[in-house]
Amino acid sequence: MNIYICVGSSCHLKGSYNIINLMKEALEKNSLSDKVNVSAAFCLGRCTDGVTIKVDDEIITGVSPDNFNDIFDKYVLKGNL
Repeated sequence: MNIYICVGSSCHLKGSYNIINLMKEALEKNSLSDKVNVSAAFCLGRCTDGVTIKVDDEIITGVSPDNFNDIFDKYVLKGNL
């Protein structure tokens, strides 16, 4: 599984580096660090929609610390169970 987290200007200002850290922690906690590649992306084309991530071919917008766990469960854990 490949996950790209936007670090372009808009997403950076909305906390994308915090999302990167949350993603790394969640992957470690769930023993998925060796199964999932996390990379930064400079633009995923959804600049007005909040922090954007791409999980394989699916784009998820509006990622925040408040909804991160739900998004992680739905898009990352479901693909690795």
